[in-house]
Amino acid sequence: MSEKKFEILYREALFQGYFRVDRFHIRQELYAGGWSAPFTREIFDGGREAVVVLLFDPHHDQVIMIEQFRPGPMAKGDDPYLTELVAGVIEPGETPEMTARRESLEEAGCEVAELQKIHSFYPSPGCLSEHTSIYVGRTTAPEDGTVYGLTREAEDIKVIVLDAAQALNLLYAGKLRDAASIIAIQWFSLNHTDLRSRWLMSGSSTPII
Repeated sequence: MSEKKFEILYREALFQGYFRVDRFHIRQELYAGGWSAPFTREIFDGGREAVVVLLFDPHHDQVIMIEQFRPGPMAKGDDPYLTELVAGVIEPGETPEMTARRESLEEAGCEVAELQKIHSFYPSPGCLSEHTSIYVGRTTAPEDGTVYGLTREAEDIKVIVLDAAQALNLLYAGKLRDAASIIAIQWFSLNHTDLRSRWLMSGSSTPII
């Protein structure tokens, strides 16, 4: 942890809608000594906590992913339909584990029997305050191609059920396009054998309700 100091001189709210944008006026202690001149940084989002879930069925050795429309790639001119993992924002009163279970059910129809935290990270610390935690969840794979999502949130989400080797091949072939999925599947590539063995020994893959 750095012992360098900084000061927030003041903060402006530039936009407040579903997301928030703030401008921070800052100065920081310099590595060479002394203080910097004041500078500004725009920060998007306002401090959300997000959860991502790598759903794994150890009995069938399958990974459950989803496909949905994403406006970020659309705005850049890329294919806006991403194959990714279940994810969502922690709502007031929820723990990260509660969010992981809720989003797994809402987006993929999966009840999670067991959760293990993989990692936490800042997706883009230069401009986002959002903080993301990744979990792996033990479940039973639903039917491939089923559709879930909340109509009130304009969600139209297709379930993609992959053999573990197929999920790993998406990583190796460079076909995963979001950071959370890449991090989670990289972790899975290193821990798949041990994880499956432990979860098969821990009991049935039928979710505990």
